[in-house]
Amino acid sequence: MTTILLIACVGMITGAFFVFRISPMDFTQSVFKRLTDGPKSIRDNINETTRRKNPGLLRRTLLETQAVLKVTGKEQQFPSVCALSLLLFAIGTGIAIVMGNIFLVPVLAIGLTFVPFWYVRFTEGHFKKDIAAELETALSIITTAYLRSEDLQTSVEENINYLNPPVRGVFHSFLTRIKHIDPNVDAAIAELRGTIDNEVFREWCDALAACQYDRSLKTTLTPIVAKLSDMRIINGELENLVIGPRKEFISMAALVVLNIPLLYFLNKDWFATLVHTLPGQAVLALCAAAIFISFAFVIKLTQPIEYKR
Repeated sequence: MTTILLIACVGMITGAFFVFRISPMDFTQSVFKRLTDGPKSIRDNINETTRRKNPGLLRRTLLETQAVLKVTGKEQQFPSVCALSLLLFAIGTGIAIVMGNIFLVPVLAIGLTFVPFWYVRFTEGHFKKDIAAELETALSIITTAYLRSEDLQTSVEENINYLNPPVRGVFHSFLTRIKHIDPNVDAAIAELRGTIDNEVFREWCDALAACQYDRSLKTTLTPIVAKLSDMRIINGELENLVIGPRKEFISMAALVVLNIPLLYFLNKDWFATLVHTLPGQAVLALCAAAIFISFAFVIKLTQPIEYKR
């Protein structure tokens, strides 16, 4: 009976979208736009800007996801991520209702809502490591050429064909600016500095700008580039350290989930106690909450280390 009522509810909601001619994507954008909007009062806005008051968990997650997608050049995918999140919210709620577990409704609904955003954060780590690896190669060869020629434009032109996206596009735009738009190298370096979210790259650009006035400072470029190599080595060691705990978490989470249907074949009375009684349902909800919270911490703690000045 519960399943029939749930199907009827889904049908009514779908019919409402058709009757009022509301697009699911427009509905999703409206919902999440209200969540990502800043505080309406001036006092709350000041407190949030000065970090006296942190944004809520959901709003903070949405803002971080937007920032990650913008850095990776996939900002247009944010509505799709939000739509998937809303869909998983509905699926989690439906699964808990069908199971007849009232404790599991908020846990599955909220937990599955955050899964797409956690996945985006997980891909951010791989993207930053790829960017750092490409930057290490690009800055190394450009710095070597600059130490020889002391001409930044010539150094970039000689090596532009050896670079890979997205770093190649950044330096190609730099060349286009100083050759065809504005020959002001200082302004071009200042613009170049903000194109890649990497602290070592920004420090390299600052040193490069200083070299335009004092060529003897060019010796500072090589130690800066060497920091990228150090960070690559450290992150490689970190990856070796966390791969074991990550596998253990996945194994334990899988065991917890798979033990529930396994219990049905081992002892049906225990399974009925776990699924159909209030204490058993509370235990299931606690296990699901523990899995989601642990997954969030795994994503947070396995991000690559970044250099900070």
